[in-house]
Amino acid sequence: MTQLPRRHLGRTGLAVTMLGYGAMELRGAPRGRDVTEAQAETILHAALDAGINYIDTSIDYGVSEERIGRYISDRRSEYYLASKCGCVVGAPPAPRGERNPHVFTRDNILAGVEQSLRRMRTDYLDVVQFHSSPSRETLERDGALEIVLELKRAGTIRFVGMSGTLPNLPEHIAMGVFDVFQIPYSAVEREHEALVTAAAKAGAGIVIRGGAAKGAPTAGKQAGVQWERWRQVHLDDLLDSMSPMEFILRFTFTHPDMHTNIVGTIDPEHLRHNVDVVRQGPLPPDVYAEAKRRLG
Repeated sequence: MTQLPRRHLGRTGLAVTMLGYGAMELRGAPRGRDVTEAQAETILHAALDAGINYIDTSIDYGVSEERIGRYISDRRSEYYLASKCGCVVGAPPAPRGERNPHVFTRDNILAGVEQSLRRMRTDYLDVVQFHSSPSRETLERDGALEIVLELKRAGTIRFVGMSGTLPNLPEHIAMGVFDVFQIPYSAVEREHEALVTAAAKAGAGIVIRGGAAKGAPTAGKQAGVQWERWRQVHLDDLLDSMSPMEFILRFTFTHPDMHTNIVGTIDPEHLRHNVDVVRQGPLPPDVYAEAKRRLG
């Protein structure tokens, strides 16, 4: 089997597979759909067996971290592990459709990292990302950034990341302290496209989330504005033999500054399909250029 293509995650030097696994899908109810322990174990091993070496999770993702520790901690050398900080330790899951609060204090950040280490049965985290794109003032006011940099110097955290969005993302890039940025991006969500390039040019690793557009072409009304954007631009003549979902994934993989694209699933067949898509390579240059022209 051909290995998944890899790119270096910016200045971290980590050679990450261009397809990563988004472990939010393992969170279970009430925030997500029910996922059995057997399903969680199967999909985590399937991801590693497919060659995926970047796994993204969060304290906020219910039992996701525990399941990673329970089922694949004995394969820790096979994957890079990224989690989040700023999530309130011990907070119950927010109701569906709402977000958990985030507290960016030294004590909460430290408690969160220590909890993640315990849950995932590891001595270190490859990347810890600030969740929910807090402002620089918030990061610096109560020692949140300071403690993460201390943990990096101690080796508990290898690299510091930011799950960033507008309006604060340009400020984050200018700070020069973040090794990795996780940024939402797809053919139908291009608001951060120039910032992906700016962050990469500054030397940071680029992790794309939402690169499958949340299933926009196939999820009908559930995908909301993204599906509406797809419907309006009329790209069907560019698809050739691709499904809309394949096209959107390959569009994301074609971005020259993307290093890995995290996609979540609990379905092994869906995972195999995503692996097949990334192995097809980027879109042809003329198709990519025309798609960008129409998407505006």
